[in-house]
Amino acid sequence: SVQEFMTFTSQLIVERSGLGSRASVKEQEYLCHVYVRSDGLAGVVVADTEYPQRVCFTLLDKVLDEFSRQVSKIDWPSGSPATVTYAALDDYLSKYQVEPPRR
Repeated sequence: SVQEFMTFTSQLIVERSGLGSRASVKEQEYLCHVYVRSDGLAGVVVADTEYPQRVCFTLLDKVLDEFSRQVSKIDWPSGSPATVTYAALDDYLSKYQVEPPRR
């Protein structure tokens, strides 16, 4: 499924990225933009090749900053969507989603 692809690919890219790094990796027809902060918190945006890279990294900065303020650092390594609540993510995804052109 798409969810499994995104989860597996994101974990793999984060594991291969160093602390304090940003990268964009092409995987199939997508670009995966990863940011691993120096404190170890990481995020990945999976987007099509048309979506601007700068916008992806702006989104990652905002989401990781807010997440780190709302969720205890102790919960980062073992957290999952089932155990960590971060409601702001849905708002960010809606705000940064590009609407398809009207025909």
